[in-house]
Amino acid sequence: MTGWENLTVGAAAPDREYGPISRTDIVQYQGASGDFNPIHHDDEFAQSAGYPGAFSVGMLQAGILASFATDWLGPRNVRTFGVQFREQVWPGDVLVCSGSVVGRDDDARTVDLELVATRVGGGAAIKGYATFVVE
Repeated sequence: MTGWENLTVGAAAPDREYGPISRTDIVQYQGASGDFNPIHHDDEFAQSAGYPGAFSVGMLQAGILASFATDWLGPRNVRTFGVQFREQVWPGDVLVCSGSVVGRDDDARTVDLELVATRVGGGAAIKGYATFVVE
């Protein structure tokens, strides 16, 4: 965990790479979450819906981004976390997570973060925000 004195506006966590995301990762997430929509594991079904093939469950990327943030500032310190889905993630994609401090409240000892998971060779798959208290 990073110390309070280092969490100034503009401070950033080291980028972290995840992946490649496999079909197995996607199916395991589906099993854990109870989201069994075949668009996430059945290419034929996904193609019938107009997609080139099955794609990842968006909440898998949200979980990866949340883990990135909590590895940086500690899971017990999360006060808010939210995401916006931007691009689909396909089997074989590699994600790069990054985050930076965009706000700081010295009285409450909290920091506000902007977070993003970007597809290597693509755009932002998911953008997020979080507030963490720093003890």
